Amino acid sequence: MDPVTMMLIGTAVSAGGQVLAGIGAKSTSELNAYNMKTEKLLNQTQAMQAAQARREEYDLATASNIASFAAAGRDIGQDRSVEAFLKRQKEIMGKDLGRMQTQTRMESVKSDMAAMAERRRGRNALISSLFQAAGTVGQGIYKYETVK
Repeated sequence: MDPVTMMLIGTAVSAGGQVLAGIGAKSTSELNAYNMKTEKLLNQTQAMQAAQARREEYDLATASNIASFAAAGRDIGQDRSVEAFLKRQKEIMGKDLGRMQTQTRMESVKSDMAAMAERRRGRNALISSLFQAAGTVGQGIYKYETVK
């Protein structure tokens, strides 16, 4: 095989490899972004389970406290300190749930931003590989014209 043909084949193989590398990088980033979205859904499910557990804990504690107050002979409907205690416990539970929701939203936004950045990284890698391949082809054409 003559050197010019070998040079053209080498140029084509190099450019093709650069394009395939970019396609591979984009595919990898898409998979990573998909995994990030899946993890986001898992985190949201865990947060819902934690909130449900907190509500059940509150309900159980409230029932227990009411039973204790009743056993102590306190009138649940008329005793203002019992009413204030139960109201405060409800406020604490509400704040706990609010913090859980805020944390979940923050993690969700963080996950969305990370997935978006990962997709952009993949697109940038693909675009970069296309420019590199075009440069390689351009160099190959220049060498061909020089040798010819």
